[in-house]
Amino acid sequence: MRDMLVSLLNLPNGTEGELKLNQKGIIFKRPIAPELHFVEEWVGANFSAYWASEVRVAFAAKPVTCWIAQKANKIIGFACYDTTTRGFFGPTGTIEEERGKGVGKILTIKALESLRELGFAYGIIGGVGPASYYEKIVGAKIIEGSENNIYQYLIRKDKN
Repeated sequence: MRDMLVSLLNLPNGTEGELKLNQKGIIFKRPIAPELHFVEEWVGANFSAYWASEVRVAFAAKPVTCWIAQKANKIIGFACYDTTTRGFFGPTGTIEEERGKGVGKILTIKALESLRELGFAYGIIGGVGPASYYEKIVGAKIIEGSENNIYQYLIRKDKN
């Protein structure tokens, strides 16, 4: 998996999409400290232990470097930034039954806007799976030669 570069200076405006989702009972927020165990557990159960570790790092920052989408009292998506390394976006994920409704797009935009607020002009989307998705929603471009990236020597439970 390769990395992608995204300009943070020309991000799409997500306000209209967010308002439409708000009308459907979906809110977007930075979680607060008392919610750490819920968010970390949810991410671990729905995605991976690696990503749950990054959520823990996000909560150590002030402000928290994570956004969540919440419907009623349930988390339906999340997006972290500035966790694996400075200037990186991710991890991010939306539960399967909520995909394709714009939740992930709004979370992505909010997290990338937050990177911009930290003073970055560009962000890195590390170890991208769905490259065409990020190209479409935020104009991200593959970084040539990034096959060997920060994740290449990641300790893996299933490997010797």
